[in-house]
Amino acid sequence: MNGQAVMNDHKPNRLERQLAQLDSVPGFARPWFQSVVLRRAVPFTGTARLDFLQMTPAMVEIGVKNEKRVQNHIGGVHASAMNLLAETATGMVVGMNVRDDCIPLAKELKMAFKKRATGALRAVATLSEEQRAAMRASDKGEVNVPVTVTDEAGVNPVECEFVWAWIPSGPRKS
Repeated sequence: MNGQAVMNDHKPNRLERQLAQLDSVPGFARPWFQSVVLRRAVPFTGTARLDFLQMTPAMVEIGVKNEKRVQNHIGGVHASAMNLLAETATGMVVGMNVRDDCIPLAKELKMAFKKRATGALRAVATLSEEQRAAMRASDKGEVNVPVTVTDEAGVNPVECEFVWAWIPSGPRKS
């Protein structure tokens, strides 16, 4: 959240409100605290030790270090860890925009591995103002969430496409 104003007509959802509680933490320490809180909320991200670097309702940036726990057989970040990184970034940006009476669901993903990754990776997922407005206006829909994964050399080792849906969180109607 980083103290940034969102929009005049936008009422923060539950995730946004929870993260806003960290606004009192000094800026240099905020990403660390965000990572601890979010790793507890989504345990698998803690297993991989994803780092939640920046989070606003329009953009989420998450990193993963190239450590043994996430490496493949050639010493790079494993394909599954790349998927986790990109999926978490897209899911978090959707989660910061979906209404409190709805739940987000991953609907579709495509990953094309283009180049060998070098070192740590970062994923940046974004939503346009139109996409964010659609999520606030309806209790059901889907959105294609752009995400870019970059390694330490500035290379995009993987191209990803994620489609997220949101539906009402109450009981299903028959």
